Amino acid sequence: MRIVFMGTPDFAVPSLQRLIDDGHTIAAVYTQPDKPKNRGMKLVAPPVKQCALAHGIPVEQPERVREEAVWRKLAAYEPELIVVAAYGKILPKEVLELPPLGCINVHSSLLPKYRGAAPINWAILNGETETGVTIMEMAQALDAGDILAQRATPIDPEENVETLHDRLAALGAELLSETVQAIGTGNAVAVPQNEGESTYAPMLSRELSPLDWNKSAKQLHNQVRGLTPWPACSTQLNGRQFKVYAASETGIATSASPGTVTGTDKEGILVACGDGTLLRITQVQAAGKKRMSAADYLRGHPIV
Repeated sequence: MRIVFMGTPDFAVPSLQRLIDDGHTIAAVYTQPDKPKNRGMKLVAPPVKQCALAHGIPVEQPERVREEAVWRKLAAYEPELIVVAAYGKILPKEVLELPPLGCINVHSSLLPKYRGAAPINWAILNGETETGVTIMEMAQALDAGDILAQRATPIDPEENVETLHDRLAALGAELLSETVQAIGTGNAVAVPQNEGESTYAPMLSRELSPLDWNKSAKQLHNQVRGLTPWPACSTQLNGRQFKVYAASETGIATSASPGTVTGTDKEGILVACGDGTLLRITQVQAAGKKRMSAADYLRGHPIV
């Protein structure tokens, strides 16, 4: 099948690679423009661009896809199908109606739950025990198109965004492969979403970072899991500012006031929570330091 692929970050790379491995003709890859990174502000190509160039696939990086010149150039690639995975831009009607087999999207949630920019994060933040991937037909409304396929996976209680992201990226690529094959044989069945069950997963911000120790240990644990690696949780412990990248529930009861550091052990720092139990902080980044295990930090910086 002749396909134009649209995607930008690491999440989209397995899907692009799977389409290549399946023998489809990738006429072009559309991705966001290179962006400056790190201290030198050197322009860095998105992961999808790097993958495309490694396979000799033409790459387009328009600033805006709503301009007529952009979608006319897209039409010149003559795609039968457009596949989108975390592209980061909204496609206009002219693009959605361009390919004869339509436009489909790989989304990292079980739609209609968690439409929007950060479905993996919000599933963990909200303490979900299951998530998955959805392949859907694209519509002009956000993540509201008919569902072609879904696959669920449990969320481990200790899993964070980094590990779940990688699992869902691989699962999405597998499901995409099966769905494109079904589209090609005319066996794909589209099912409308239940609008009454839809929820939204908005973009993340640093305003979500501060840990409120009046919350339960489970809520705080989910917050740490859901905001790692970015924007990461933040807190002050005995007057020192930290980013917190990993923690665990202990189930240990305490009468200490929420936010009190009650002690340390070989695994980390014990802090009282609002539900009367202790949360163990196991990975931190102190101001001016690198991200490290709490145990390593404590060896040179006793906190109690």
